[in-house]
Amino acid sequence: MNAPVVSPATGRAVIVGFGLTGRDIAAFFLAGGWRVTAVEPEQSVWQTARARLDGSLAQLGASPERVAQLTLVATLAEVDFAGVEIVIEAVPERLLLKQAVFAELDGLVLEGVAVATNASGLRVTDIAKDCKTRQRMANLHFFLPAHLVPGVEVVRGEYTDPEICDRVAEIMAGLGRKVIRVSRDVPGFLANRIQHALMREAFAAIEEGLATADDVDTAVRYTFGLRYIAAGPILQKEMSGGLEKQLAVARTIYPFLSNKAEPSATLTKLVAENRVGLKSGRFREWPPEKAAREQARYERVLLEAARLLQDKGDAD
Repeated sequence: MNAPVVSPATGRAVIVGFGLTGRDIAAFFLAGGWRVTAVEPEQSVWQTARARLDGSLAQLGASPERVAQLTLVATLAEVDFAGVEIVIEAVPERLLLKQAVFAELDGLVLEGVAVATNASGLRVTDIAKDCKTRQRMANLHFFLPAHLVPGVEVVRGEYTDPEICDRVAEIMAGLGRKVIRVSRDVPGFLANRIQHALMREAFAAIEEGLATADDVDTAVRYTFGLRYIAAGPILQKEMSGGLEKQLAVARTIYPFLSNKAEPSATLTKLVAENRVGLKSGRFREWPPEKAAREQARYERVLLEAARLLQDKGDAD
């Protein structure tokens, strides 16, 4: 099943960094009718990047010919910024690296054009603090795979002009994204704060011997996780017994939840042993063929969920 493709538009975007996230962002811009210039200094990955982009466009139901509207360059100096409406930085999550990219963009991007970072935990306030044009810089936080997961956070930094957030949100909505406005630049923003509260408790359950990793996954997928497709957590509690029930249960459970300020010892040990999941082939065992099948299944389900949410996601 194909994800929805919005009506073609005209526009130019620049994406700095063409790893997994950058490629996925490019896919939905191209599918939406935009031209994209991507900056990737490692030219050895260009062929792989184009192959991933071909697959992503196919998932979105877009014409494979749209890839012709992608221009790949090795440096920012090669980019023609005339007519560019938005610049998105998607380099690895390292503060000094992002600061260096923003310092260069500060002088290259034409006045008034929005510049966004795709940071998962770093604050755009810290990334852009020394830039002369920091008022046009915001955070645009996507969730992998970014072409299939429609939600995107638009985070206002301490220096960001609110009109820039409005403009970025308008561009994202025009490309079929579900915009989440975050009014303060706090670590983790909104979705990751909620997600990591769950992950802290999930690893605490494994560490304490309460359940296995498989049981944790099953509990989330087939109970409250399934309900979240139909309603977010607040609406779901309004519909399921009312908030007074939530209050009563919270008083019973909260004293027993993990409130550790450091990641769990189990998680730390797994990472130290490079038992990190599909990319290393280990935590639960992931031989290459099994990993490929699981990735394909995961993306197929996301496509179907995205279609369901588009058709029946919001109340009248």
